[in-house]
Amino acid sequence: MRLAAPTLFYKMCGLAAVAVLLDQVSKLLVFRVLMVNETERVILPIFSLVKRYNTGISFSFLATDHEFGPWIFAALATIIALGLLIWLSQTAERLPAIGLALVVGGAIGNVTDRVREGAVMDFLLFHWKDLAWPAFNLADSFITIGVALLIYDGVFGGRKRA
Repeated sequence: MRLAAPTLFYKMCGLAAVAVLLDQVSKLLVFRVLMVNETERVILPIFSLVKRYNTGISFSFLATDHEFGPWIFAALATIIALGLLIWLSQTAERLPAIGLALVVGGAIGNVTDRVREGAVMDFLLFHWKDLAWPAFNLADSFITIGVALLIYDGVFGGRKRA
């Protein structure tokens, strides 16, 4: 397989690695340093740090206590990340490459949790009175931003290249 833009590919692999590192360090700090003996710390009236373990996919969808659950989800996410790396290797445009790198980095960050902890470690919680968005982490944020960049490029980037 020939890389479309080798320098861009290597830089984006570096970006993915930085995303994994930031994700894992943030989880270590929250779960093992800041909140050792607590499950929730209110930071602002609309934001708290929490300690949550997600055994499912996004927002605990398909959550399971089955012993093979984390391994199945980790394998699925790894296969997807490898497919995205192949896509990245064929990408010569910067914006979709950044999007792909962020998605890959986020996926690897969450796979690392599943393998090490048996679940994804979530700690960011936005809430208003009794309403709350599901807890998430930096890996989830990187995935969301990456997908948004890919959608933006898909909608608006094609005109520039056409």
